[in-house]
Amino acid sequence: MTARVQKILILGGYGTFGCRLAQLLADESQLTLVIAGRSLAKAQRLCAELRSLGTIVPAELDRARDLEPQLRAIAPDLVVDASGPFQAYGENPYRVVEAAIALGIHYLDLSDGADFVRGIARFDQAARARGVFVLSGVSSCPVLTAAVVRRLSAGLARVEGIAGGIAPSPYADIGLNVVRAIASYAGKPVTLLCAGRNTTAHAIIDSRSFTVAPPGRLPLRARRFSLVEVPDLELLPELWPSLRTVWMGVGTVPEIWLRGLNTLAWLVRLRLLPSLLPLATLIHKTRTRLSWGEHRGGMFVTVEGTLANGAPVERSWHMIAEADDGPFVPSMAAEVIIRHCLAGRMPKPGARAGVNDVELADYEATFARRRIVTGTRQTSQPGEPLYRRILGDAYASLPQPLQVMHDLKRALTATGVASVERGKGLLARLAAAIVGFPPAGDDVAVEVAFRLNDGRELWQRNFAGRQFESTQEEGQGRSARLLCERFGALKFVMALVVDGERMRLVMRRWSLFGAPLPLALAPRIDACEFAEAGRFRFHVGISHPLTGLIVRYRGWLVPRA
Repeated sequence: MTARVQKILILGGYGTFGCRLAQLLADESQLTLVIAGRSLAKAQRLCAELRSLGTIVPAELDRARDLEPQLRAIAPDLVVDASGPFQAYGENPYRVVEAAIALGIHYLDLSDGADFVRGIARFDQAARARGVFVLSGVSSCPVLTAAVVRRLSAGLARVEGIAGGIAPSPYADIGLNVVRAIASYAGKPVTLLCAGRNTTAHAIIDSRSFTVAPPGRLPLRARRFSLVEVPDLELLPELWPSLRTVWMGVGTVPEIWLRGLNTLAWLVRLRLLPSLLPLATLIHKTRTRLSWGEHRGGMFVTVEGTLANGAPVERSWHMIAEADDGPFVPSMAAEVIIRHCLAGRMPKPGARAGVNDVELADYEATFARRRIVTGTRQTSQPGEPLYRRILGDAYASLPQPLQVMHDLKRALTATGVASVERGKGLLARLAAAIVGFPPAGDDVAVEVAFRLNDGRELWQRNFAGRQFESTQEEGQGRSARLLCERFGALKFVMALVVDGERMRLVMRRWSLFGAPLPLALAPRIDACEFAEAGRFRFHVGISHPLTGLIVRYRGWLVPRA
């Protein structure tokens, strides 16, 4: 066995996740990275493109041939299997594992195959005897999921429900092997825990909606998630025996692609198709071409449980990755373990799923080097103010004058001064008149009365005698965790985004008489709140491409005693 880890063989190193693992480790001067696979040309091309502080070399390795001589020639300290799909490794899926143990080489993989990860335990005795660690499933599912649940379950007497989902960016290449893995089980029965009993659901058919929304950040748009067969479904009940329900899904966009996949999965369930595996290449190409929307991805995990006093509680963890940073997340657990090895913190010998070898704090240190943000939410308490419910733990970061203004328990009146600008075009004047916006003026006296009614807030604004009002409430369904403001028949749904010392309101959807309207046709709203000289200050600008400026008002308010 090897007592150090400095030479890493990444099998499938030029693939979707192996390539990103190499990029994550490129700043480690102590490492020699061996990029290996069946295609030496592809390995050579990646090595030429990747700049590394350490040594990076290509190699040809074919798992279909005798592996021990190939591994002996490369002589790595650790083999990372990042290829897959692990669901389709054939009659002897553990050939790499067996060869690594026989040669005393440490091993880990990025498998998301439930059967593969569960079966790794059979090699525990052999791995211990050779003094090597063999870790399986070292990826977002189940390692990141388990790390998040440990964080969320702190202080709970019981953990009763866990759900989660991965939401890739529409522009992220999720990889042909990932699609092959999904295609292999789509439409087929999956055993999962539901209401305390093992039951059967069907992969890529059973679906639900969720909004990934780290507190105070611009959330992802509400997504449809469909059930996937991942190790979490079996491993999490072993880690938390009190569990009664477990569910994990994928929320790929555009939604039309996922719904198409749902339809194909139904053909498998109805036995009109034996499997979607022969269609994997076509499905992957279609996904690649259907790319539009925000270049952002994310993940969520929810935990339901009870406190020591028996009170029920729900906590959720949200993660958003901007642009191309999301596809790095599945490789980060392997990065963390390798960096631990370099620091002398080797995983204990034995073969197991890697669910206890990485903590959320390890991930957070890696997230900090990328455009990845996270946050947690908890079930709101009865009577909790509207903005506190929506912002969650980000509410505490607001400047004090903003917290005072939004900490509405029953009623509040604030007074101040504002300046008002109005659009001069006919359509702009007509739109302003319909809503009741005030006329233009400087040093206009302002009074705003806030009233709480059944969880909704009524805002009555008075600009020197000209009044207009709106109601605000927390969104539901596809508008969950967003602020809904109604002006008569118009409803505007906005995200509350904490940006330094300011809180911005960002439009996400709108409707007329309950009918959703295209966001491209919506008014342009530039609205924010901030503190200055100890006062609550506001800035609201409303315009439209057809009208230009409709109204812009800004000023300050202080609560009236």
